[in-house]
Amino acid sequence: MGGWQQGGNREGERGALWVGVLLIAAGCLFLAGQQVNIRLGDVGWPLFIIVPGLILFFLGLLFRDETGLGMTIPGGIITTIGLLFLYQSTYDAYASWAYAWALIAPGSVGVSLFVWGLLHGKLDLVDAGLRTAAVGLGLFVGFGLLFENVIGLENTGSTKAMRAALPILAVILGVIIVVINILPTPRGRQEQGETQSQTWIQGPPNA
Repeated sequence: MGGWQQGGNREGERGALWVGVLLIAAGCLFLAGQQVNIRLGDVGWPLFIIVPGLILFFLGLLFRDETGLGMTIPGGIITTIGLLFLYQSTYDAYASWAYAWALIAPGSVGVSLFVWGLLHGKLDLVDAGLRTAAVGLGLFVGFGLLFENVIGLENTGSTKAMRAALPILAVILGVIIVVINILPTPRGRQEQGETQSQTWIQGPPNA
């Protein structure tokens, strides 16, 4: 009981520390905006989505149980939505919602699983997070090629840049997928080693 209370106190202290750091960062950001006469509510309204998402994301990373995972995943989703709104409002590229949704789900869900699992040593969640994030990125690239390079959504500067970047992303993603599937996984190498060890111990089959 005493160990659990001490662990809970340490997690609470880390949570309070992160809240303080994020509040300081948010305050400095707004002070900088006031000094240069920029109203963040006009040009940076997605920050009101990004900052709460980041707070929820990092607070979730402090907890090792399901509570932390239940905070990290929504925090990642909210942050990704805010970043997409920031990009779209900056470059007037709202038509990209036709394929950018894949970065939210399953993309950000996979990234959240990966980060939380990596931080707390949950290798099954690390593997699941990588696969889920890869699916999200694959959907983003695939639908992006369809809507941008085949159909053609808009003819803005950001759209032209996206049309040029998507084929490169497709090639890179394809190479990564091929390499991952060609190389044996750690689990496969372990199972192969166990099979060889058992064969060596048991000896050759009787004729």
